[in-house]
Amino acid sequence: MTQYYAPKGGLPPQTQLMTGRAVFTPSYAVIPKGCFSDIVTSALPGWRDTRLWLIARPMSGFSETFSQYVMEVAPGGGSDAPDPEDGAEHWLFFTEGQATLTLDGQNHVLQDGSYAYIPAGTRWTLQATGQTPARFHWLRKLYEPAPGIAHPDPIITNERDVALSFMPGTNNVWGTTRFADPADLRHDAHVNIVTFQPGGTIPFEETHVMEHGLYVLQGKAVYKLNQDWVEVEAGDFMWLRAYCPQACYAAGPGPFRYLLYKDVNRHAKLRGPGAFGTPR
Repeated sequence: MTQYYAPKGGLPPQTQLMTGRAVFTPSYAVIPKGCFSDIVTSALPGWRDTRLWLIARPMSGFSETFSQYVMEVAPGGGSDAPDPEDGAEHWLFFTEGQATLTLDGQNHVLQDGSYAYIPAGTRWTLQATGQTPARFHWLRKLYEPAPGIAHPDPIITNERDVALSFMPGTNNVWGTTRFADPADLRHDAHVNIVTFQPGGTIPFEETHVMEHGLYVLQGKAVYKLNQDWVEVEAGDFMWLRAYCPQACYAAGPGPFRYLLYKDVNRHAKLRGPGAFGTPR
C-alpha cells in the first residue's frame, strides 16, 4: 500500500526532552519530522488560507539551485498568482487532500500521489477543493535554457500510473519512479521518487555534482551522509550539497521511499553568480 507522510504541525509539550536529530553541517543538513512545528511555518503573498514549511532555499556555499516548500492549503484556499518569478519552473507532489490546478485555462484535479511539472512562463493557479487541507511539496528552480533546446512541456500524472524503473542487478529492490525521460535534455532538473524494498542498499558512496533534496515519504533507513551514518524515517528531510558522499541501507519492515530533487543536463557555470569570471 502506498503511503505518504505529511506533517500536521503542532508543538511539543513542555515536558518533552530535547532529544532531536536535527543537524546542519557544511556538506548536508537533516531536518527531522519533529522540527515541523507550528512556530516555524510561514505564509506567502498571494496565497489564501495557506501555511508552509520552507525547508530548502539557495544558499551560497551550500545547495544553490532550488527551493522546496511543504505546503498546507485549507479547503477553499489557494492562489491566483502563485509565484511572481516568471523564470521559475515548478514541481508539485501531493501527499493528502485535493486541489484543482489550472494550467493555461485547463483544470486538473490533483490528489495524493499526483505529480505536476509546470514549465517556466506557464500561467497557473491552484485551489484546495477537498474537505480537508491539501498538502503537497512545491519545488522551484530558475529554468536554465540551452541553445537549440526547446522548453519542456507540462507533465500532469499520478505516481500510480508511472512504472517503477529498477536499477540493473538489484533484484528489483531499488527502483525509481521517473516522471520525465532522463534522456530528455529539455529538463534541467528531475524530481522523482526512489523506492527501496527492505534490505535494499546503495552499495557505494555516490559522490557527484548534483544537489539533492530528499524528503522521506515512507519507511525508514540508515543513510550515509559524508562521513556520518544517520537514521532517517518518514517525515524527515535531507538536504545535500554537491559532492556530499551518500549511500543508504533500507531498514524495513516496509518500503523506504523518498521524493528526490537533482539538477541535471546542463554545463557547469564558468561565469556569473556561483562561478568564476565576469558575467557577460
